[in-house]
Amino acid sequence: MIRIENLTGGYGGRNILNNINMEVESGEFFGILGPNGSGKTTLLKMISGLLGFEAGKVFIDGKGIADYTMKELARQMAVLPQLNTQAFNYNVKDTVSLGRYAHQTGFFKNLSAKDEAIIESVMKQTGIHHYRERTLNELSGGERQRVFLAQALAQEPKILLLDEPTNHLDLSHQKELLDYLKKSTKENGLTVISIFHDLNLAGLYCDRLLLMEEGNVSTVDHPDEVLTEGRISSVYNTKIEKNAHPKVAKPQLYLIPALVQEEEEIWEADQRYLSVTDEMITLTLPKPVKTMSSGVCGAGMRWTSTIVNRHVPETYDCDGYIEDMQNFLLDKGLDPGNTVGMMTAVNLADVSIRKVTEAGLSVFLVVTAGIGSAVDISRNSPQAETKPGTINTWILVNGELSDEAFIQAIVTATEAKVKALQDEGVKDNRTGTFATGTLTDSIVIGATQRGEQIPFSGPVTKAGRLIGKGVYEATREAVVSYKRRKDLMS
Repeated sequence: MIRIENLTGGYGGRNILNNINMEVESGEFFGILGPNGSGKTTLLKMISGLLGFEAGKVFIDGKGIADYTMKELARQMAVLPQLNTQAFNYNVKDTVSLGRYAHQTGFFKNLSAKDEAIIESVMKQTGIHHYRERTLNELSGGERQRVFLAQALAQEPKILLLDEPTNHLDLSHQKELLDYLKKSTKENGLTVISIFHDLNLAGLYCDRLLLMEEGNVSTVDHPDEVLTEGRISSVYNTKIEKNAHPKVAKPQLYLIPALVQEEEEIWEADQRYLSVTDEMITLTLPKPVKTMSSGVCGAGMRWTSTIVNRHVPETYDCDGYIEDMQNFLLDKGLDPGNTVGMMTAVNLADVSIRKVTEAGLSVFLVVTAGIGSAVDISRNSPQAETKPGTINTWILVNGELSDEAFIQAIVTATEAKVKALQDEGVKDNRTGTFATGTLTDSIVIGATQRGEQIPFSGPVTKAGRLIGKGVYEATREAVVSYKRRKDLMS
């Protein structure tokens, strides 16, 4: 669709672009990225024919851009520039109608029935038909942006060029616009080339990205290859971190404020912040910790300031247990959105609490262990009898865990728990084999994300050794307390 060869040029005899080479396929959503002054808008103007160039070539459908007449080019390509606050005060429909100029013939150039139908269609598609008679000065910036998009679409172009199209749009209208453009590329074969300042939006919607640096091509590739920590940090000269989007297979980048590490002092999670009553165990931390959890509330990866282990009776049976837990937390003045919450029928007085340290690194652990529903996972079946019993494990690492270390910590903790159950002789009552856990075990791994950096937490690492030792000892102690209480009650 578009091929650019050795494009070079700029303004006032000074080159902004240097030997740009790229291709954009038909029906592709193509994004242009780069810091201010890198040449993004200059490139878009040269592609559109609004700005000449010193050297190189721009081809559209194999034909040089200079070989098109203005009307021919307008039938191929439409441009949506950055929103200009200075505009003629036409009404909405008249503004959109200007997009049909390239298709009109004759001296008077009246709108045909086909023109009218297309104008109505694009106004409905962009959600502006209901204020068709209002003037541009009566509209918000986001509304005007949609009017000019409708004007561009009224040209029925094969190619749409956009310069930061989401400027002046609120969140919902950003999504609406980009969803519409993406749908148009897929269903109508529209080719979209757009400049983005928001790297995450570009990563979500674009098929490929061009990253520019000082008038040169840094790279052209799929979003996951372009939006890397090293490349973006270098080109934009700022610290970022990359993570996966939680819903789609697209990268997302996060800025790291310079003051985060400087202002926040190193602190440790420990027993100072723990409260144990008959009703609940509560860890109320002075600052949020990053957690990975399987709790009733707060599951997944998040930041939280409170962890709760709630005591419930052995007869507890509630289909809406998540809502019940949320209401319990609200009754206690706690925010369910900022709390990892678990449940247990274990007497909370039998909790095992410990802090283990090695060479300046510490891990704080809290474990309750009921084994009435102990199972051997290798022989478990849907018919396994459900009895009260849950092992809830809290592990708070006073350091900075990588995502990989969070996952390894769960593996390490699970191995240590299984070994503890084996050494305590805990068996699956149905199979008579050693238990690997219970039917409802829950775990939370937390990290202060301050202090020592911990890239790994497998068994051979310092963090892994502390987690393994702490979980093993705390689980055994909690199981012994549980057994003792059961013996006393029998």
